[in-house]
Amino acid sequence: MEDQRSGPPPNDRPAERGLERPGDPRGVRPASAAHPGEPPSKTHAEALGVVGGSGEADSERLDELAAERPSEPAVEPPPDEPPSTLGSKPPGETGGGERPGESVGARPGERGDVPPGGLGGLSRRRGFALVGVGVAACALVAVAGFATTGNDGAPRKAAVAAPVPGVPDVGAVETVLANRATAVREHDRARFLATIVSAPVAYQAAQAKVFDNLSKLPLESWQERYEAIEPAGMSGAPAVRVSLRYKLRGFDRGAVARTRYLSFASRAGTWVIVGDAAGRGLRDDVDIWDGGPLTVRRGHSGLVIGDAPGLDGIARRLDAAVPVVTGVVGSDWPRRAVALVPADPALAAALVGDAQNLKEIAALATVAPSADGGRGEDRVIISPGTFGRLNDLGQSVVLTHELTHVATGGAQDGRTPLWLIEGFADYVGYSDTKVSVRSAARELRREITAGRTPAALPGRAAFEGTSPRLSQAYQEAWLACRMIAGRYGEAELVRLYRAAGRRSESAALREVLGVTPARFTAMWREYLREELR
Repeated sequence: MEDQRSGPPPNDRPAERGLERPGDPRGVRPASAAHPGEPPSKTHAEALGVVGGSGEADSERLDELAAERPSEPAVEPPPDEPPSTLGSKPPGETGGGERPGESVGARPGERGDVPPGGLGGLSRRRGFALVGVGVAACALVAVAGFATTGNDGAPRKAAVAAPVPGVPDVGAVETVLANRATAVREHDRARFLATIVSAPVAYQAAQAKVFDNLSKLPLESWQERYEAIEPAGMSGAPAVRVSLRYKLRGFDRGAVARTRYLSFASRAGTWVIVGDAAGRGLRDDVDIWDGGPLTVRRGHSGLVIGDAPGLDGIARRLDAAVPVVTGVVGSDWPRRAVALVPADPALAAALVGDAQNLKEIAALATVAPSADGGRGEDRVIISPGTFGRLNDLGQSVVLTHELTHVATGGAQDGRTPLWLIEGFADYVGYSDTKVSVRSAARELRREITAGRTPAALPGRAAFEGTSPRLSQAYQEAWLACRMIAGRYGEAELVRLYRAAGRRSESAALREVLGVTPARFTAMWREYLREELR
């Protein structure tokens, strides 16, 4: 299923029967890319039954760098000069001669900025709000930046806005942020740590782990941009809201945006980072580098990042799933994917967002927010506990299902019926397997043999994670799409999927299959009895 926040909604699939490892509990279908307005569903596997640097060297430089005036922001290289690879291999190669699927060497970000552009429609943008500062700000605007003349007519120097006591100087903040971007780009651990030398030891240690993880990623760009200042309130240091923007080389079409908060304090006449703003209830948007020590695996089509085991297998399965998905939906999609595999279930849930419980979800395709208000960048979040309970076939079906959501854009139109979105992804997921219908739809088969044939195709509520018939809903949707492909041809199934995004379900059925919704439902109910009795 797909996540429905900034992009397609979360599609989680209940785990299929027969895909679990012997003795393991039944999993749930993997979540796939969320489509707008589409609720999360369970993992497909259940419905099927398939079911760092040198610390000493860093210390030697910290005092020097902490006292050093921040450097100027990095200047982009001339158009004919390739951007710095920060010690990494050229795109498409892995460090140290690794083969596809092996560990990728540390590939620092190449540039600390992204093309100019705002946050677009990101809802977190807020106006500058400082109690007691508004009047002063207005007064400063009246004089700052305007040249004046004396009695003799000679021009005088323009007035300069004076710093507001207790409020971080924006220029100083931007310089600190530019230094951090330079450090990430150049793999300079000591320089990065020097920007937080005044922070508590625990915060310094956490930031050191973040830097070490960032140094392993194939970053094309990484930058923190000043957005606004959050008032300090009755106590504590004022926090700066920062837009963190990054791009993964070879996979992201545009920059991803994350909101972070940094607390600043004045030390020795300059403003320095002294921590985050979690104590004031301002929470950062998390990303995969906020977990444990990362490993990166790059295959022909997939980039797999995480601190959980099994990354090599996930990379191989993503590579195998791409041609399967392309064979059904066509080649008009990037044919690559980024999978995030955190060991901590809480981090996996935070990456998905919306306080989603992933205990019954093996994987979920979602969209990371865009820095420029665009569609965003696809991510497949692997839920470590549930995904690990699936056998090889179950994991392959789950990843192919999720990749189908990535390829089709998660039905972002908000019109395509959920039974078609999830049924189509299941159809592709099972298309390259030899799983029998009766094995894959075991729960539904019990109901059919007991004379309880469903009266209608599953609606949106049937795919909710709390639905008592979640597995049956996926099985019903899958068999509806299987029936269409069997009777009308796979090309007509694809055509119906696309038509349903442009017009009503009724109109799409009439246009593509030449049947009314009532006739289609009657055909489907009879098909269920034929296949499952």
